[in-house]
Amino acid sequence: MSSGEVTSGPTTTESSMQIDRLLDTVVRQGASDLHITIGRPPTLRLNGRLRSLATKVLGPEDTMSLMKQIAPEKNQQELQEKGGSDFGIAFGTAARFRCSIFKQRDTVAMVLRQIPNRLMTFAEIGLPDICLELLRRPRGLFLVTGPTGSGKSTSLATMIDIINDTLERHIVTVEDPIEFYHYHKKSVVNQREVGSDVVSFTEALKRVLRQDPDVVLVGEMRDLETIEAAIRAAETGHLVFGTLHTTGAAGTINRIIDAFPTNQQEQIRVQLSVTLIAVLSQVLLVRKDKPGRLAAYEFLMVTPAISNLIRENKTFRIDSAIQTGKRFSMQLLDDHLWRMYSQDQISAEEMIDKGKNPGALRDKVHKSGSTVGRAEWDEEDVDGD
Repeated sequence: MSSGEVTSGPTTTESSMQIDRLLDTVVRQGASDLHITIGRPPTLRLNGRLRSLATKVLGPEDTMSLMKQIAPEKNQQELQEKGGSDFGIAFGTAARFRCSIFKQRDTVAMVLRQIPNRLMTFAEIGLPDICLELLRRPRGLFLVTGPTGSGKSTSLATMIDIINDTLERHIVTVEDPIEFYHYHKKSVVNQREVGSDVVSFTEALKRVLRQDPDVVLVGEMRDLETIEAAIRAAETGHLVFGTLHTTGAAGTINRIIDAFPTNQQEQIRVQLSVTLIAVLSQVLLVRKDKPGRLAAYEFLMVTPAISNLIRENKTFRIDSAIQTGKRFSMQLLDDHLWRMYSQDQISAEEMIDKGKNPGALRDKVHKSGSTVGRAEWDEEDVDGD
């Protein structure tokens, strides 16, 4: 077997490749993603690294066939009309997958993200303990941020599950697509999928206030209208969870404010200073000490002092406020990364790649007497049989 390849079983070498065999390999290997595109074999993302399966190189007819095996008719039509489509599928009882199909070079490509059926516990994820207290809040905006693939959905699903398990709440989620399924426990849970149950995030949030919710999850605050509706829901007495593709607490607040026209920004600062209760910003890292990945966090809890900074347009001072807010479990991302590096959990290269201030982290490594080289990729084969 060539370097960086994973075996997926004998049937994947046949001309009619079956998607269920590939998905079975993803689940057995514990991969996070499956990449399907022409010009290379199906490829797994395993512990953050790309590994090609030991099977045939895919051609246009292969990727088209694999797409048709899983994509509902309406998504195939959307692919033809718009060039891409997203949906979720269940793979038996083993896992769910979030699927993105799209055109590239006039052919079909796919990326399938595995969503494990078992939710992780608070301890397994490593979230700050104070988050448990915030889940009991009757109102406010709790943001979970980070780049794509940083584990935002997993963290939010765990928080929703804890509320569902311990509190009597009506939980409404708006997702595109639905990732983790939540079943009624102590709470009542309704999950709405954009494109299937409702036409847009904005429409869902406009309707949600008439549905007697206690907790609202907004899968992605992707535009001005959705951000505005989420803040309004938090203002009117609901606990709202939302996600943004930003890094760092201060950057997240600035991103929200900058989404509004200049003449509305002062008003939004006032609204955010009242409604925002916390920002959890995370990145996912490749472990050095053992196989697998772990998350590093930046955590901001909005105290009266930080509320004033938001209202007075002094977000540039938020990082300093986080450093002095350790009694509220606040921490900067780079401080958490440095702690993981010091405990030999991650490499210096991984820390610097994922840090907010890579130059300062590199200087700290040099001052500690170590050096920073290029990350060495593990070239061992992974056997999937």
